Amino acid sequence: MSDTATRTMVRMQGRKAYAAFGGRPSGTRHPLVATAMVLPLAALLVVVFGGWDAVVTQASSVAVMLGR
Repeated sequence: MSDTATRTMVRMQGRKAYAAFGGRPSGTRHPLVATAMVLPLAALLVVVFGGWDAVVTQASSVAVMLGR
C-alpha cells in the first residue's frame, strides 16, 4: 500500500499517452457507430447463410433480451 502514489502516476502517464493518439480510454460507443460497424457483417452473414427468417428471429430475440 505504500507504493500506491507511484502506481497512480504510472497509470496516469499511460492514459495521457493513449489520449495523445486520439483514443478514448473509457466510455461507450455511440449507437449509430456501433450499428454502422455491425451492419456490414450482418449483411455478409445473411448472404452467406441465406435467409432473412433467421436474421429476423435472432434480431427479435436480442431485442426482447434487451427489453425493447
